Amino acid sequence: MIPRLPLTQIRKDTPGVDHVLHFNNAGAALPPKVVLSTVVEHLEREAMIGGYEAAGEASTRLEAVYDSLAQLIGAEPHQMAVVENATRAWDMAVYGYPFSEADRVLMSRAEYVSNVIALLQLQKRHSIEPVLIEDDEHGQIDLEHLEAELARGAAMVALTHAPTNSGLINPVEAVGALCKQYDVFYVLDACQSAGQVPLDVGRIGCDVLSGTGRKYLRGPRGTGFLYAGPRALERIEPPFLDLHAAHWTTDTTYEIRSGARRFENWEANYAGKLGLGAAVDYALNLGVEATSQRLCELADSLRESLGGLDGVSVHDKGAVRGGIVTFTVDGMDSADVQAQLSAHRINTTTSPASHARLDLGHRGLPSLVRASVHYYNNSDEVARFVTAVSGLRRSGNWTVS
Repeated sequence: MIPRLPLTQIRKDTPGVDHVLHFNNAGAALPPKVVLSTVVEHLEREAMIGGYEAAGEASTRLEAVYDSLAQLIGAEPHQMAVVENATRAWDMAVYGYPFSEADRVLMSRAEYVSNVIALLQLQKRHSIEPVLIEDDEHGQIDLEHLEAELARGAAMVALTHAPTNSGLINPVEAVGALCKQYDVFYVLDACQSAGQVPLDVGRIGCDVLSGTGRKYLRGPRGTGFLYAGPRALERIEPPFLDLHAAHWTTDTTYEIRSGARRFENWEANYAGKLGLGAAVDYALNLGVEATSQRLCELADSLRESLGGLDGVSVHDKGAVRGGIVTFTVDGMDSADVQAQLSAHRINTTTSPASHARLDLGHRGLPSLVRASVHYYNNSDEVARFVTAVSGLRRSGNWTVS
C-alpha cells in the first residue's frame, strides 16, 4: 500500500505556494526550503572561505549526490554523472556514440525538439538516418511499428519518456524489451519523467538515461544528470574531454576516466550540485511512487474538469498519462491565455508547434496551453484554476477569488 503524503507539511516546506498558483512544474517546479537553504548556504560558504575550499569541505556531501541519484533510478553511483541539464546529458551520450554511415536511429513523434535538432545535425555530419516511428491508437509510440523497424536493423532507439507538450507517458519498459531482443542501443530522455514517475533503469533496459533537476525533482535550475550503463561506458567516448574527464598520462597521451564522470566538466556549480542532491533526497524520503500517484490524480482531475468546460479542448495523448495537461481555448491564442492567467498569479506556459513539429504540427495544432501540476498542489488550486479558465471564456475582464 502506498503511504499518504503529509501534504500540510509539504506545503509548509514550499514557500512559493503562498505567492502563486504554480501549474508550470514541467518548466521548473517550486523548490522546497531545504533545496534553497542548501544552495544559499554553500554560496555563503564560498564567499567566506573560497570556492575551492568550500568544495573540499563539502566533498563527502558532494559524493553523496551520486549515491542519491543512483538510488533514484536503480543504478550504481559510478554510472552517474552530474551535468548542467538534461539536454547536455543527452548530447554528451548521443554525440559521443560511434555512428557509422547509414546507421538508423529510431525515434517517436514525442521526441523533444533539441533531440531532433541534434539528430538532424548528426545526419549531416555522419549520414545517419533518423527514422520516425508512428503513434498507435493511444498516441504513444507504436510498438508494432517499432519492432518492424528494429527487425530491419537499427543502431539506436532514442525515446522521450514524457514529452513536454502532452500528458503522455511512453511505454519505456516495452521499448526496452524490444531493444534487448534486437540488441539495439537505447537512449531514454527522462527530462520530464524524473521525479514525476518511478524510474528503474534495470526494468527499463536503457543504456543511457538523461534527466534534469529543475522540473519534477524540484531542484535548482542548471542541474542535470546522466546515467551511463555498461554498454554506454564501453562504447561512448565523450565528444570533448578536459582534465576532469581524462588524465594526461604522458606529453602526447591521455586516458579517459573509467566511470560516467567522464561526461562531466572540471568546473561545476557545486552549490547547484548540493541542491540537486537535497532535492533528490527530499523526493526519496517522500517516495516517488506516492508523489507520482498524487500528482497523476491531480492531473486527471484537472483534465476532466477542463474537458467539461464549453469552448475548452484537452489535447493529451497516451494510454498512461502523467502530470502535464495541455489544452486550447476556442477563439484565443494560447499565449494570450497564458498572459491573462499570469496576470492573476497563475503560472502556466505554452507549447508552440515549432517545438513539437512531429506531434503538434502533425495534429494541426499551432500551440497549446500547458498546465503541469505537482504533488504539492491541492484540489483547491485545481478548482481555482478551472474557475479562472471558465471566467476567461466569458470575458477578458475577470477576477479570481
